Amino acid sequence: MQLTFENDPQTERLRETHAHLIEWFGRIQRPHTKRVDPVWTLVQGVIGARTKTAVSNAATDQLLERFGSWEAVAEAELSEVTEILSNQTFPEQSARRLIDCLQTIITERGEVDLRHLSNQSTADAMMWLETMPGVARKIAAQVMNTSAFARRAMVIDSHHRRIMQRMGLVPTKADTARAYNALMPIMPDDWSAADMDEHHMLVKKLGQKICRPTNPQCARCPVAELCDFASVRR
Repeated sequence: MQLTFENDPQTERLRETHAHLIEWFGRIQRPHTKRVDPVWTLVQGVIGARTKTAVSNAATDQLLERFGSWEAVAEAELSEVTEILSNQTFPEQSARRLIDCLQTIITERGEVDLRHLSNQSTADAMMWLETMPGVARKIAAQVMNTSAFARRAMVIDSHHRRIMQRMGLVPTKADTARAYNALMPIMPDDWSAADMDEHHMLVKKLGQKICRPTNPQCARCPVAELCDFASVRR
């Protein structure tokens, strides 16, 4: 059972952060497309390490177009999959992880299908996903949140984690799993899966544009007044 702290000051800081980022960047809403299929979302996550989202999206579509089914991708030669993933940052590594992941799902489920997760709690579903090769907390949350499952699970990438650490909402040395465990209890109760998805994309955009890993531009940051790191720099 997950505890929530709706009156927690940290929850209010998340609300204020969200409002400021919407005012600064505008609304970001994920379009409804065929990409809401949970397996598509899983594949995109497994092959997408350190690669731009648009590149991984295109590669995921190309895999399905080339082989016709995810089962066929699982049985494909490593070299064939690597060729399609040539624009990924780590094409051969991504191809190997993907094949291993899909083959593991087939071994457990008989086919590449994640529909059984719809009957599980979000925590249990994510725990199962994280037993798959190449799948850790970020990808598990992505599958549950941004696909047709539409669950309340916060996707946390390196940008998101860095900003939450600088703001003081996540322990400084926390990895993605610890960051997730720190943030989920303070998420506003009335935020839907779509709200959490938008929040992630807004925070990610802040990390890409302003709160960079080095030389963050605190002076022009729309949430500097809410950030511990910016306060210390001042």
